[in-house]
Amino acid sequence: MTLKTTRIIVTLGTCAALTMAWLTWSPQASITQANAATDYAEMKKFSDVMNAVRKYYVEEKTDTELLEGALKGMLSNLDPHSTYMNKESFGKMMEDTSGEFGGLGIEISKADGGIKVVSPIEDTPAERAGLTSGDLIIKIKDVLARDISVTEAVKMMRGKPGTNIDITVFRESEGRTFSVNIKRAIIQVASVKTDILAPGYAYLRVTQFQEHSSEQLKEKLAEIRKQSGGKIYGAVLDLRNNPGGLLDQAIEISDLFLDEGGIVSTKSRVGSNTQSNASKGDELLGAPLIVLINGGSASASEIVAGALQDNKRAVLMGTRSFGKGSVQRIIPLSDGSAFKLTTALYYTPSGRSIQATGIDPDVEVKAVRVKVETDKDNPAISMHEADMKGHLANGNGKSKTKKEEEALPGQPSEQMIERLTKDVQLQRALDLLQGLHVLQNIS
Repeated sequence: MTLKTTRIIVTLGTCAALTMAWLTWSPQASITQANAATDYAEMKKFSDVMNAVRKYYVEEKTDTELLEGALKGMLSNLDPHSTYMNKESFGKMMEDTSGEFGGLGIEISKADGGIKVVSPIEDTPAERAGLTSGDLIIKIKDVLARDISVTEAVKMMRGKPGTNIDITVFRESEGRTFSVNIKRAIIQVASVKTDILAPGYAYLRVTQFQEHSSEQLKEKLAEIRKQSGGKIYGAVLDLRNNPGGLLDQAIEISDLFLDEGGIVSTKSRVGSNTQSNASKGDELLGAPLIVLINGGSASASEIVAGALQDNKRAVLMGTRSFGKGSVQRIIPLSDGSAFKLTTALYYTPSGRSIQATGIDPDVEVKAVRVKVETDKDNPAISMHEADMKGHLANGNGKSKTKKEEEALPGQPSEQMIERLTKDVQLQRALDLLQGLHVLQNIS
């Protein structure tokens, strides 16, 4: 055999070997094997740590406790809203969305240094104790809030109605730390409250987006229209300190005031994206609408505010909203527990994501404390030409007396009259509504 022939055979043999190697090698299979090896190494690490804790930790821990702790840590490390819920916590969360539960009445989220108050729920022990949106809970009883999850914080703050709990709070706006003792109560949240601001002007308050909130709002609005003699010149939708709730209810409530246009879209990393659009039928028949928001308006509240703002259906008034633009999915597990996982971001009709930025109002009005000036403080404010002895008649015929004005259909309740003397944002909203109504009549 010549040298040349030997080289050809060797070359052919090498090519054959390389060809066989190429045919038997699959890039995907190699990646899968590499991933499997990595997964095995990570699981072994987890097992080694768990065995060490089991064997050497100063206190005995069950496997269930260790695994639940691991699940909590894994999910809470993703973002402030992803969390693991054991059977008890999951049951309490379901109570929240149904509208009745025991506790203090605050919506909270995890934050650096403690637990942040998203908003106190109206007419609850937390609100009466003076907690406000943005407060940082740094200690619950004697436990540092930074060391516990939101789920654990909720568990600690709930308890038997009538019992008390001490909470330490840091309020950045005032630069001070203070303690507050709050008495627990059964929290019955009326998600929809309505009243009349002035004859022909409706006040619509949504405290949380719960099951049937949209139905209740529609029914209450019909009642106000009936009380007002069939006429509604404008309305205020109050979403201040509304921490959110059910996405479908936010969509349905937005749709109550829209004839057309987008409401909200969601985009996820996997799975299909969604788009919700308005259907025909505006419950206010085009009457002006003011939406009140503040730093406690979060999630579903921001969906409604963003939809109405982008569709130019409402004027937003107040202060910037909270900025929670993510969507969570509740995934139940076979043992009765569940976990909440952030699966998508939502976007307003114009394509805005408000995640961590919030929604800016069209007209900024900060909340301030008002001292009401009474006749006693300044007697001159109650004096008019008609009060002066011998005043001339105006020649227009008999003018309406105060009693006759009060007899107009649809009068505000005593509580609303009292509230309007103190709530500057609501006062401004009513002023704007009345001005818009005047302009409509002129045009």
